[in-house]
Amino acid sequence: MPTIEMVGRREFLKKSAAGGAGLVIGLYLPGKYEALAGVPPTGAAAINAWVQIALDDTTMLIIDKSEMGQGINTALAMILADELDLDWKKIKTEFAPAAPVYFNPVFGLQGTGGSTSIRASWEPLAKAGAAAREMLVATAAKRWNVEPAACHTENSAVVNTASGKQIGYGALVEEAAKLPVPASPKRKGTKEYRYVGKATKRIDSGIKVNGTAEFGIDVRRPKMLHAAVARCPVFGGTVKSFDGTKAKAVRGVTSVVQVSTGVAVVADNTWSAMEGRNALEISWDEGANAKNSSDAIHKLYQERLEQTGVIARKDGDVAGTMPGTAKKVEAVYAVPFLAHATMEPMNCTADVRADGCDIYAPTQFQTFAQIAGSKITGLKPEQVKIHTTYLGGGFGRRAELDFIIEAVELSKTTAAPVQVTWSREDDMQHDFYRPAVMVKLWAGLDDRGGPVAWKSRIVGPSIMSRFFPGSVKNGLDDTATEGIATLKYDVPNFLVEYLLTEPGVPVGFWRSVGNSHNGYIAECFVDELAKAAGKDPFEFRRGLLTKDARQRGVLELAAEKAGWTKPLAAGRYRGIAVVESFGSYVAEVAEISIDRKAHTVRVDRVVAAVDCGRHVNPETIRAQIEGGIIYGLTAALKGEITIANGRVEQANFNDYDVVRMNETPQVEVHIVESNDGPGGVGEPGTPPIAPAVCNAIFAATGKPVRRLPIRAEDLA
Repeated sequence: MPTIEMVGRREFLKKSAAGGAGLVIGLYLPGKYEALAGVPPTGAAAINAWVQIALDDTTMLIIDKSEMGQGINTALAMILADELDLDWKKIKTEFAPAAPVYFNPVFGLQGTGGSTSIRASWEPLAKAGAAAREMLVATAAKRWNVEPAACHTENSAVVNTASGKQIGYGALVEEAAKLPVPASPKRKGTKEYRYVGKATKRIDSGIKVNGTAEFGIDVRRPKMLHAAVARCPVFGGTVKSFDGTKAKAVRGVTSVVQVSTGVAVVADNTWSAMEGRNALEISWDEGANAKNSSDAIHKLYQERLEQTGVIARKDGDVAGTMPGTAKKVEAVYAVPFLAHATMEPMNCTADVRADGCDIYAPTQFQTFAQIAGSKITGLKPEQVKIHTTYLGGGFGRRAELDFIIEAVELSKTTAAPVQVTWSREDDMQHDFYRPAVMVKLWAGLDDRGGPVAWKSRIVGPSIMSRFFPGSVKNGLDDTATEGIATLKYDVPNFLVEYLLTEPGVPVGFWRSVGNSHNGYIAECFVDELAKAAGKDPFEFRRGLLTKDARQRGVLELAAEKAGWTKPLAAGRYRGIAVVESFGSYVAEVAEISIDRKAHTVRVDRVVAAVDCGRHVNPETIRAQIEGGIIYGLTAALKGEITIANGRVEQANFNDYDVVRMNETPQVEVHIVESNDGPGGVGEPGTPPIAPAVCNAIFAATGKPVRRLPIRAEDLA
């Protein structure tokens, strides 16, 4: 695997700014755009980096984010349509190539994650649309010999307000593109929007229904070969020796090739490649993790819990306050490793030639894919073209490079286009997992039941130390402590420690990252404190949120819509949780029923309230919150990756189950109208669901659920 230099986000931004590339967002520089991103198609002209307009007034929006089901194509089109006054029926979208002009300003590189798509794109795209509108109006006004103020725009045309004459954008764009780009174009007011803020059907639904949308696994290139890779079942293991004789005897197999991740079988179809892989004879050097196990990791974490960690947050004096508190609560919580389990397994197609390399991939990070392709092939980065396809689920898994590296290595070796396809078992057993974490918590309450001291000690691996090593300073990874260190509750003495502990299992970004496990832990511990204080869990939280109106607001809205103060039917129980993450606030109330004989729990209803600030498409928000709830519910009820003899024991959905349709609760989503800056949506729906369900179980049984997934003994 090639070495890729990765730095912290802040350092990357500084370097980008110094070189100028990170600042060219949204501006069309003649010659620069063509060099970086390719020329517009025949019959169309680019008015800036995102907008191409054809002679028939069709507007092509260049999407610089990855579409993995979060509806970003539609949302970005809505923003542009409003600022540029487009005819909605004449909008098309195309994924952007890898180029600095498309860098995500949050990351300082081109990528999709952290629920930043709208947060990072709204202002640059809206400004680009407003600038394009002014340039088109100026061009039309010049033709009519009138002032620009005498014109307005509507439905992809400039209109002479006095005469009613109009000229379509397509007839103006070539000339308009030559004008200077307005530095501060006049933006539209919220009341002028026709699309933003209103429920809008997704523009990619049709092509997904009829099967014409191209996902990574759909890619086909002339004379393309197919490959399946055998990887060491133990993390970090390597190939000792192999015999490909039997594999080559499988019909359709063309070659057996060793790559950085293992041994690949190349064939003229995927089935033959996988059958050939099954016939391989490989001897593995299993390395240092050969005897690793879940029990050993659990023991390691327990030992680390007794040590002092680096300080992630310190308010007041916990050590001085805790001994004098009226009541003390102590608990240890634990969560397991989790797989991403995307519907579309990992795959990539690469075509390496002497003069260039094309990579067709469902990737979340185009910049990293381009860097990897450049290092493997020896080509310049601009010679490596990234063709982003639709993603059949991402959840952070497709931010990784392993599946891309395999395809590029194989194409370079075979001198042909090669598509690497992973099986479900490959995906499940060679993932970058959500970290397993153990947290010890202490709290002290005053004589009125108010928490005056809180201490947390978090033990677990670091994602950022591998992905962005420059961002981890003095052993502190902020993504490992978010969800606890970021709590907004009014506790005057607050201490969070972190002990970076590497258990020999690769970890990566998983939907909502640290918030996904720390949100569960913190919110369940809050319920324990409420019980110790003899207070209602909702009222207890509300009393601790006097300084954060937005978080208190979603808490109150969720409770109101769920009928928190109203009696429940016999056998039903409620739990509540509220988590702020990625700039958004989400509260959820779970209503459950328990089968005491079978020791099973059913989540019957979930009521969610979300404040994501200024928003684009409420339909997308509802869909994303619903999806986040189901994803988090799967983790709470079923999700667990276990290790034995250095190997992942789970292999497919038969032993890594997901919430099925008949298990899905009724979900209600209520959106707070807000003028605050936009927050994320793709991830914030996930963190509150596990604690809401576990707190409902706590209400039913009187026993806190301190580890996931929920087990039969938790329901007794």
